[in-house]
Amino acid sequence: MAIVSNPLNWSTNERLFLRLQPRHSSLFRLLKQQRFCFAYLNNHKFSPSFAMDASQAAPLTANLEGQDESSTDEYASQAKLLQEFTNVSTINKAWVFSSSDGASSQAMFSMSQPDLVANKKRTYILSSHISKTSSHEINFHWSPIPIEQVGVSTTVPSPSGSKFLIVRNGEGGSPTKLEIWGPSQLQKEICIPQSVHGPLYTDGWFEGISWNPDETLISYIAEEPQPLKTMFDGLGNINGGKTEKDCGTWKIQGDWEEDWGETYSGKGKPSLYIVHINSGHVQAVEGIPKHLSVGQVVWAPPSLNQTSQYLVFVGWAPEYNSQPSRKLGIRYCYNRPCYLYAVEAPVLKQKGEELRNDTSKVHMIAQGLRSAFLPRFSPDGKALVFLSAKSSVDTGAHCATNSLHKLAWSSNVELLSSVKIVDLVPVIMCPEDGGFPGLYYSTLLHKPWLSDGNSMIMSSVWGSSEVVLSINTTSGEVLRISPNDSRSWNVLAIDGDNVLAVCSSLVDPPQIKYGYPLDLKEHTNGIVSWEWLDISMPFLGYLEKIRSLLSSKSYSILKIPVGAKPPIEAIYVSSDGHQSLESCNEVQRNGQCNPLIVVLHGGPHSTFLTSYSKNLAFLSSMGFNLLLVNYRGSLGFGEEALQSLLGKVGRQDVDDVLAAIDHVFKLGLAESTKIAVLGGSHGGFLTTHLIGQAPDRFCVAAVRNPVCNIALMIGTTDIPDWCYVETYGSAGNSFFTEAPSLEHLSVFYNKSPISHISKVKVPVLFLLGAQDLRVPVSNGIQYARALKEKGVPVKTIVFPNDVHGIDRPQSDFESFLNIGLWFKKYCK
Repeated sequence: MAIVSNPLNWSTNERLFLRLQPRHSSLFRLLKQQRFCFAYLNNHKFSPSFAMDASQAAPLTANLEGQDESSTDEYASQAKLLQEFTNVSTINKAWVFSSSDGASSQAMFSMSQPDLVANKKRTYILSSHISKTSSHEINFHWSPIPIEQVGVSTTVPSPSGSKFLIVRNGEGGSPTKLEIWGPSQLQKEICIPQSVHGPLYTDGWFEGISWNPDETLISYIAEEPQPLKTMFDGLGNINGGKTEKDCGTWKIQGDWEEDWGETYSGKGKPSLYIVHINSGHVQAVEGIPKHLSVGQVVWAPPSLNQTSQYLVFVGWAPEYNSQPSRKLGIRYCYNRPCYLYAVEAPVLKQKGEELRNDTSKVHMIAQGLRSAFLPRFSPDGKALVFLSAKSSVDTGAHCATNSLHKLAWSSNVELLSSVKIVDLVPVIMCPEDGGFPGLYYSTLLHKPWLSDGNSMIMSSVWGSSEVVLSINTTSGEVLRISPNDSRSWNVLAIDGDNVLAVCSSLVDPPQIKYGYPLDLKEHTNGIVSWEWLDISMPFLGYLEKIRSLLSSKSYSILKIPVGAKPPIEAIYVSSDGHQSLESCNEVQRNGQCNPLIVVLHGGPHSTFLTSYSKNLAFLSSMGFNLLLVNYRGSLGFGEEALQSLLGKVGRQDVDDVLAAIDHVFKLGLAESTKIAVLGGSHGGFLTTHLIGQAPDRFCVAAVRNPVCNIALMIGTTDIPDWCYVETYGSAGNSFFTEAPSLEHLSVFYNKSPISHISKVKVPVLFLLGAQDLRVPVSNGIQYARALKEKGVPVKTIVFPNDVHGIDRPQSDFESFLNIGLWFKKYCK
């Protein structure tokens, strides 16, 4: 059956079916995809004239203004290819609830999928019953249809799994709704007006939602209510306390309030609240210093001899280099000092008909560290374990090697300030070849413990891969329990002594895995090995199409020599599946090597992983080979290598990338005349440096929100400290100022790609987010205008509502579609 643009052509039964099953009908999904195609083509001056078959979309026949027919066909064809990768769902997180006998479990997966028409992510819950006939035989019985979470900001299960909190954050001044769901129905709905607090934080950083052990209270982080604006009327009279704007009045703006920068613009201060589930009463936790922004709250274990309940949370103050400061950007910036605090939870007491809110003093714990976050209590309640980014705070690097610590918990919180902090996993400076490099990119599950109550499971970066680790919180011993291969593994949930994880690679879409430890008696060396089972997934059919597209691709991790230092790593992805060096050399001799895209990560203290990326899979499927370079300064290779880049940006990182290109060229994996370069943020800084410092090495470039001129960025970015530390090294901490001297501005300019702009000659595509506070749009615009002035081919696309990541579904789609076509045009 063909779906055409006029719904009047549908039969009555078809229209009725779509009306009854709007969310789960494949016809409806195809309709929405077709509508997106029409909207997308119209936005790009297409004149669509086509029908889409329900089984397979027909080729697009449209005319792109200013392009010939072949260019139009290429645009439409690649848009269709990218759509295939975009349709694949992402597994965000999971929860597992075990039965009392341990013979079965219930798993719930939070999934997401881009909704290109609505320009947002569609989220849904997919459930599965896990039956365990033996440790070697696990069966997943999936629910037939997922449940879409429309208007849901986040979902948090209670400790027992018998209840679920669903948060619906209000928009445009509407109230926030908290819904408590039980086994069969909605049990409680609590509407919270803006006068009490704004939306809950669900950002993954300040975010903290925690049920107390008996499931009667929930603590959470939400935006403080905005103070009422004073009003002027048309005669100049002042009316205070107005809640609505009357005719002829307007609000006084008042003093400007600083926020925490990128992605936090316009958000209220994160503060701590408690909701009493039975009564629906919501109250702020009093006594917390006003200068603190709080997050990541958890309930402390109940004390046997006290009725008080305590909350542990993380607090950030505007501080830089031990001095009071403005609020610098905090997103992805682990160098912002933060501390752990404990506060007694307010108790709502009845006194006649009067409610009294008891408050208590806030206590700082773990005072020896200027960085402490993600607190987790051991199952027995005797220890508090947490992560620290003290290396970042001490050196100024925005991200560095983390460490893991614990302290003995005491119900007498007055004593916690003097309790000894135990260092479980230290910062690794220079790892042995192939050895454990330290903790990176670390996040912690809400329940990260195996049944022994001592083994903590977490994911971390190890070189160019992500791995699953088991950490003994008594001895500090770290074991890698995911397979010792080049794929990337991310832990999702714990099921007793078993681990639920997702595994992927650059040529393999995500696959759910179930791991269990083998019997200790089978191993004479005393180390427990883990077995990992493939789990059949209900969306496997969608993945098979992607696997088919990627079946001819392969990847490998290359070791790149960089002088006397340990080698760096780069991930090479072959678009035509060359497995051997001999076959690659034969291809190069015949002049048939596919074009190579050198891809550069941002940060600069970030990492390219071997995990699946739909955008990189798309570029590979277009026929490009890829080289993802983890230059010195990347995470996952020890702190010494990371710190070596500070003060040397624009030189050491450039040299490392050129060394990687030389290496693959010598191996016969690339041709010198067919090399493109792509990067965003600091990766854009590197990209524009490379086309200026080595203008003859590349045929084309594309950049996403690039750092092109640090001297311009210093006065407009939310992270001016980054400019000093990356330019001068850790010494930049000591003379960071909001008023840089002429000497500093000169150094910033000379460290910037714009100082080499006179030598650039390759075409450059710019993709810029107009709401970017990290690298404001002026940075890219200035550089693009300068290139255009000297006659270099330039294309600039500005996304008016996007921030630094340019990750809204339509913007992400248009970005990589244009990148692929730009490279195909200039790199053949």
